[in-house]
Amino acid sequence: MKIYDVIVIGAGAAGMMCAIEAGKRERSVLIIEKADKVGKKILISGGGRCNFTNMFTEPDNFLSNNEHFCKSALSRYTQWDFIALVESHGLTWTEKTLGQLFCDQKSKAIVQMLVDECNQVGVDIELNEEIIGIEYDKESEQYSIGTPHVDYQCKSLVIATGGPSIPKMGATDYALNVAQQFGINSVPFTAALVPFIFTVDILEEYIKELSGISTFVEISVIKQEKETSKSGGVSFPHTSTKLSTSAQDIAFKENILFTHRGISGPAALQISSYWELGDNININLFPDFDLFHWFKEQQKEHPQAELKTVLAYKHPKRLVAKICEQVINKSFERKVLSRFKDEEFKALISQLENWQITPSGTEGMRTAEVALGGIDTNELSSKTFEVKKQKGLYFVGEAIDVTGHLGGFNFQWAWASGWCAGQAI
Repeated sequence: MKIYDVIVIGAGAAGMMCAIEAGKRERSVLIIEKADKVGKKILISGGGRCNFTNMFTEPDNFLSNNEHFCKSALSRYTQWDFIALVESHGLTWTEKTLGQLFCDQKSKAIVQMLVDECNQVGVDIELNEEIIGIEYDKESEQYSIGTPHVDYQCKSLVIATGGPSIPKMGATDYALNVAQQFGINSVPFTAALVPFIFTVDILEEYIKELSGISTFVEISVIKQEKETSKSGGVSFPHTSTKLSTSAQDIAFKENILFTHRGISGPAALQISSYWELGDNININLFPDFDLFHWFKEQQKEHPQAELKTVLAYKHPKRLVAKICEQVINKSFERKVLSRFKDEEFKALISQLENWQITPSGTEGMRTAEVALGGIDTNELSSKTFEVKKQKGLYFVGEAIDVTGHLGGFNFQWAWASGWCAGQAI
């Protein structure tokens, strides 16, 4: 039997950060990891460059059944704190779109930084180690953790096993199993930040020919309130729709990418966290653009140009051809601009800003960057991350029902929640 003050299960971002902070407070700490290396999800993040935080991190960038839970941790350990840590190790970074920060020395450097920090404060790490069982003794207030090789004991046990997204990396819903064992409420995991898929009919009619095209749009979720007229899973602007309460005013302006399976790209991944089966997604092909004024200018400068010709100034030709063929009013397709009336331009604009299409689902956990759901935040202290009714048991990171937007926010949650727990254990 080996005894530690703290045992952390999971050597990911949140687990290592928690271990580091506990080690700084002179706690004896062990990290148990079932994989053959630490930080496996960190290594593949950001295409191998690790989008380690976002300069614009705020509580509004997170989804949870308790929107207030994340505020304390995010304010106590900020993106600037982690940037300072990165820079203290001589690493440099580059800011990309929308405040996303990437490590110039790649993901391996971030993982090595965390390992070095662990080593400096004496954190032990056991790899390739499975947990056979966890037991708690109320009298001694000690946790016993069984493995095939050694049994361990500790006063504080931290579950930092993340969620089940990307199972090929070894990800599971282990945290929910622990929660169930101790009678802790949880929210089932579902895929988030994940590409959309469509039925064969919609793929053939609308999407397959567009595979490989990336274009800038605004995308949002639309709830169907009553029967609407549809064509192959695509709704047109005259249908009666309303934004869902959970997705009200939620829209993302970034690129989407058409694939052989459906729609991906940053904007699609972002809105997938708000989408539920049966919802439409609404694609505005001209966000933040005075399309009516532009059409009037084109009408004056190119009166004999066809609609598809001028639309190709703003979007790829293959996409324009498909829009003209399947989305807009057929009478507009080959009409020259000089023959458009203002009312027709307005009708056309409504169609171009409201292309509604119904996914049949998502690619699921196989490709999801994170998972929605996790430990019910009402079960945890927002300051220490200790379970309120189970002394010495903590959950951090993606295992909790707090999920960030795409762009470094989930890493910042991992750093912040791990740091806060590390101050208390």
